[in-house]
Amino acid sequence: MYCRNCGAQIDDKAEICPKCGVRNKASPTGEKNPGIAAIASFFFTGLGQIYNGEIGKGIMFMIIGGVFLLLMFVLIGFILYPLFWIYNIYDAYRTAERINLSG
Repeated sequence: MYCRNCGAQIDDKAEICPKCGVRNKASPTGEKNPGIAAIASFFFTGLGQIYNGEIGKGIMFMIIGGVFLLLMFVLIGFILYPLFWIYNIYDAYRTAERINLSG
C-alpha cells in the first residue's frame, strides 16, 4: 500500500504513514456529509452535532437553543436565538468537514 499524501510505501495494516504522519485509513466514525449536518441543524438546533457524533455537544446546543427560545418572551431571544441558530448550522458543517479531513 502507498501513502495517499507522500506516496511512500507503507504496511497494509498501518493507519498512519511513518514518513509523513498522515492518516491513511478512514476514521472509526466514518465519512460525514457536511450538507446533511447543516440541514439537520437547520431544522433542529443540535441535530447536526449529534449526526457528527458529538452527542454531548448536540444536547448542549439543544438546551441553549431552548433557553434562547424562552428568552423570546423578554425580547432578547429575538436577537440571541437567530445568531445561535446560524452558528449551530456553521459549526455542524465545519465539524463534518474536519471529520472528513482527519479520516
